Amino acid sequence: MELEVRHLRALCAIADTGSLHRAARHLGVAQPSLSTQLRRIEEELGGALFVRARTGCRPTPLGRLVLSRARPLVAELRSLVTEARAAAVGDRHLRIGSTASRALAGWLRRLRRHWQEPTLHMDVSANALLRMVADGQLDVAFVHEVEGFPLRVPEGLRTRVLVEREPQFVSLPADHPAAAHPVVHLSDLAGDRWMIDPAVDGEWDAVRRVLRAAGINPRVLHGDYHTAASLVAIGEVVTVCQPTSPSRPETAVRRLHGDPLGVRLLLAARTDTALAGVFPDLAEAYQEVARQAPAYREWLERGGSGSPVPALP
Repeated sequence: MELEVRHLRALCAIADTGSLHRAARHLGVAQPSLSTQLRRIEEELGGALFVRARTGCRPTPLGRLVLSRARPLVAELRSLVTEARAAAVGDRHLRIGSTASRALAGWLRRLRRHWQEPTLHMDVSANALLRMVADGQLDVAFVHEVEGFPLRVPEGLRTRVLVEREPQFVSLPADHPAAAHPVVHLSDLAGDRWMIDPAVDGEWDAVRRVLRAAGINPRVLHGDYHTAASLVAIGEVVTVCQPTSPSRPETAVRRLHGDPLGVRLLLAARTDTALAGVFPDLAEAYQEVARQAPAYREWLERGGSGSPVPALP
């Protein structure tokens, strides 16, 4: 038997779903047929690729080796088909993935000058977006990497750094005593409830580490940052926020003393050409929102590390 792309796709499905039953359903084939196919693939390659157990299937060392080579091939073929179809009909849609950012609106506005209406896929998980780029489901992804918790960048992806280190600020109620100062010490927030989104890759671990280092063990609520913003406004919680976040009548955005939390902002794509085509517009959009955020602009003008590329005027 000669290995074909459909065989590699089947192996990836088994590994991703963790069972023959779920993989068969995902592929739209009968489970006995998939079991027979797997057995023939293993005979062709000379060894077992998965350990079967009551809890599911997990790759053997040989299986991990094969999967490490199979995934890029499957992704490249999927990308080839997608791009070929787009070229055949003259489609110039750009598929963008992103974690939350105030720069998105300006970036999309600038991209419309060169592309038909770009599509946007938002996700709190940067790792999930990077995998979608690698699999050919997205063309580029704008993501953030929490300091101390590296992202799992799939093999073959190209990345370009927009901001080496963006400090994370804090959003607190406007009538909070600490809001009277431009810089807030963590000790000033020791008695407050914090709200953190645990679905953001690395963020909860990073915040917990910083709080522990400051000797603080606050009450913590878990939830998304849209909910957090609402709760900050009514004085229920404080939360970490991006430095480009705007202050509102009910809330105040302040720098944390010593800048203990930081993220790296990255753009990822499958080719350097794809990165070069969209990066300048992203850099301009980021500069725009940085200029509009007084606390962040002041931080940058005083020589804060990790200035945007290029630096603010």
